[in-house]
This record gives sequence, C-alpha cells and structure tokens, in this order.
Amino acid sequence: MKIELEHGYVHAHCDRLVGGKVYFDTSSVTGTENLLMAASLAEGITVIENAAREPEVVELARVLSRMGAKIEGAGTPTILIEGVPLLLPIEVGIMPDRIEAGTFMVAAAITKGDITIRRARPEHLEAITAKLVDAGAQVETVEGGLRVIAPERIRSTDARTSPFPGFATDMQAQFMALMALADGQSCIAETVFENRFMHVSELQRMGADVSVEGNMAVVRGVPRLSGAPVMATDLRASACLVLAGLAAEGTTKVSRIYHLDRGYEQIEGKLSRLGASIRRVKAS
Repeated sequence: MKIELEHGYVHAHCDRLVGGKVYFDTSSVTGTENLLMAASLAEGITVIENAAREPEVVELARVLSRMGAKIEGAGTPTILIEGVPLLLPIEVGIMPDRIEAGTFMVAAAITKGDITIRRARPEHLEAITAKLVDAGAQVETVEGGLRVIAPERIRSTDARTSPFPGFATDMQAQFMALMALADGQSCIAETVFENRFMHVSELQRMGADVSVEGNMAVVRGVPRLSGAPVMATDLRASACLVLAGLAAEGTTKVSRIYHLDRGYEQIEGKLSRLGASIRRVKAS
C-alpha cells in the first residue's frame, strides 16, 4: 500500500490489501469495524487481537457474513477474517441504538416517569440497567422492549466507564445529569476518552454541584436544577443537557444542537409524545 499525506489528508492506494495480524493497544470500536470491512476483501487471513466487543461490531460482522465474508470470533477479543474476492448486496435492517435507548431510560428516571422503550435489547443495556437499579429505578423486560419506572427519590451511585460489556462512555454525560439530582454524593470515572467532562460547566449553570479532577467527577446531588441557557459541546453532552432541562425548574435553552442531530432522530418529537414541553426553535 502507498500512503501519502497531503494538505492534512491521508491518501492511500493499493491494488488489493493483504491480510495480516493487527493488535490494538487500546480496544477501538471504529478501528475494529474499519479493519473488519477492509479484511473481508483483503487477500489472505487477517487476525485482529484485542478487538472491540461492542454489539455494533458483532452486527457488522453478521451483515458482512451474510454478504459472503468469512469471519469468526466477532464479540470476542480475537477475530479471524479470511478475505474473499467479492461481497454480494443484501437488504438489512438497522439494529436498535442502545445509546438512544439508554438515554430514554435515564429520561424516565430523571423526570419521575414511566417509559416503555420498544425494540430495546436488554442484553445490550445490562450495565446502564444495573446503574439505574442501583439508583432506585425499576427496570423490567417486557414484550418487545424495556420498561423503566422512576424512583420516588434518586439514590447516588458511582459509575466507571469501560468498553462493552462495561458502562458505556456514551452514557456518562446522561448519567451525570441524573446523579446531579440524586441524594448524596457519587463519583463518575471516565476511563475511555480524555476531556469528556465538557458538559460539567453547563450543568453547573443549571445549579449542579460537580467538581472534576483528572478523569474523575464528583457529583453532589442537589434538590433541584434551574433552567438556563446552555451550550452543547458534543453529541452526548447535548443529550445530557436536554435531560437536565426536562427535570429543571423553568426554561432551558440548549444551543448548538447540531451535535444532537448526529445521534438522535427527532428527539424532541419523541419526548413531546411522552409529555415533555420541548420544541426546536431557530437560532436568533
């Protein structure tokens, strides 16, 4: 393969990739998925060590296999791919988004609500389910999905992010919004990404008591949050601020919601149907 760096872009050229052994120092979902796709059409055998085990990786491997790829071990730390000359077209449905489902699970808990999330897969949500149960919520597997019933009072509980099947880093911000209203103190450790506490300053605008030191956030629950103008800094921070706004007294205005649209389709419509007072307005 020929690789060139030009004006900040990487240009890669080859007639056909050749299989090999790849070891990830840190498990990477996107890295594993990119290698799965590349190796499926490479010549020879590729072995991925310390591969990501997230459900999305397993689903991609399943779809590629249906297209004719030869893949073994998806969902384990070691994946073996034997390249094939051609992949065939198929029709496939998109799997449910476990992070969107988890966000609505927290929405139920933070608003004292009772929500049934259709098509949610319990086996993909065990870590967030365990934390919500620790916080006092009831989580029930029902026909076709999950039901979450909020507690009368939210209990504080600690969380530590880690790759699947651990507590997802993409649920850290939403869970912090919940802990901001819990009884007592909780500690949230972010071990997957650096600098992923940018939502803290915006929660503080709403009255949250959160302090950060390194990769640890200490959240001291307060009786109530107050609506305020806040700014989204990334996708999950956007969801966190929407959840906090649902539970806050008064009106919250979240700006820069283009981040939100990257991971949630018409979230304001879904929340409105659940009884939330939420609407999208043009930026002034």
